Amino acid sequence: MPVIRQSEARRTETPNAVMTTYASPTQGSASLALWHVDMPAGKHGPLHAMTAEQIWVFLTGTATVHHADDTLTLAAGDTLVLPADTPRRITTADGFTAIVTSPSPAHAYNPDAVTPEGACALAPRDADRLLPAWIA
Repeated sequence: MPVIRQSEARRTETPNAVMTTYASPTQGSASLALWHVDMPAGKHGPLHAMTAEQIWVFLTGTATVHHADDTLTLAAGDTLVLPADTPRRITTADGFTAIVTSPSPAHAYNPDAVTPEGACALAPRDADRLLPAWIA
């Protein structure tokens, strides 16, 4: 039974958030990933879709999730189930922390197969599908 010590958690930083991976197929799990998201105030993730369902549990702060044709406001204690293959974008005015889980591999992609302007180096390009480091 694998044990991943806090000192072994993998940290990935993007311009919008820090993801700390607690378990994934490269860290002891056979097919699931579990990570912590810390998004500072005033940040937003890119518009993207994922090939697998994700479950987000918000621990602190608030977030606005633009999902398909819906906009949801979430706060500490809320749980969000994001279906696979639907466009989503997460923004925050005051910052948030969340724990997220999904099957792995789960690939990120651009719903319109066009790289958004200002996409960071870790984002998928055009029609490419990318396994994020925090899910690998």
